[in-house]
Amino acid sequence: MPLPLILRWPNREPAHEPLLAQLKADQILGEEPVEGAVTSGLWPGIRSPARGGNADVASASREPWVDASGYLAAVQRALGHSGLLAHQHKNPEQGVPFDSLELAFVEARVNGGNFVLSVEPRFRGALLAGDAKALAAWASLALTAAWMGKNEGLFQRPTLPTLTAIVEPGYASGEIANLLFRRGGSPALVSAATVPSPDPARIVVLVAAGLKTVPPQAFAHAAAGATVVIDSAPEKSWAVVKQDTDRTIFSLGKGQVVAYHKRVQDPSEFALDCIDLVTHKRRAARLWNATSAIPLAKAGGLLHIVQYGSPIGTEIQARVQGLYRSATLLRPEAPPLPLKVYTRGSMTEVFPPNIHRLAVVQFV
Repeated sequence: MPLPLILRWPNREPAHEPLLAQLKADQILGEEPVEGAVTSGLWPGIRSPARGGNADVASASREPWVDASGYLAAVQRALGHSGLLAHQHKNPEQGVPFDSLELAFVEARVNGGNFVLSVEPRFRGALLAGDAKALAAWASLALTAAWMGKNEGLFQRPTLPTLTAIVEPGYASGEIANLLFRRGGSPALVSAATVPSPDPARIVVLVAAGLKTVPPQAFAHAAAGATVVIDSAPEKSWAVVKQDTDRTIFSLGKGQVVAYHKRVQDPSEFALDCIDLVTHKRRAARLWNATSAIPLAKAGGLLHIVQYGSPIGTEIQARVQGLYRSATLLRPEAPPLPLKVYTRGSMTEVFPPNIHRLAVVQFV
């Protein structure tokens, strides 16, 4: 069944109906909690001093720090749940950009989940007062929601498993998954109970860190030729290949196990290590000139790009694993645009322009 469009709009009145009709929500809720929804996410966007960050986070010399919670939908889906998110901004009186509600919706849907659209008080007040910026953000949300609903099949496909991470209930493995997403690793997520069969041509690196217990079937991936990454005690029978300051690399069958000496303390640096183990030539997806965008490569030749900062008015450089003959850029606000494709080793490169909030590159 299609995912429902869910709106939280307390104290509904007849005067509100034109706004509500524009969004065309399937369900309109009041203050009641939503069963099964996850409320622990961060409100998405670029961290700034007003949002509790450092003044130089988005300076010219540093990458902007992205707050993103779409990974929570992917984690929940991997654990067998619906992936419904319902977090709200922690300090509603502070106010957030009006278009960030659309961003929260987009990131959840891109990751196979859904989002309860809770309109924060400042946005709601501006809408009811006829504020032009608020009305433009509302119209954009309605357009994007309708477009994603019409094209739902683009967002329900599995993620390419090049970099696969095992997750379980709790903070540790979830935070590792979070940073794998934020660092552009485009990870596929599985639970300990659903670790797939080894296939080193497809699953190049299997991350089994942050777990209470590593499932034994994870090591079958190393035996078959993949790299398995753990932060728990290695087996004494494994042969040491290389000893580093913070980790030891062991040989196991046709592959290897990378064992960190301590539990992961810095998931951000750990995510970069895992991407390096995949190697840049074999990554599922990669972006340039888009420091506040997160890519996600999915089966069937799809590259999703979620832009967390201001719209990008120029071309960006994007690559996806696989060799394709053609590509089309799909966006809610614009008609399909054919893109030139270039072969780069085992990857296909394109230069999509004008990334507003969401873009999908469909390769054939």
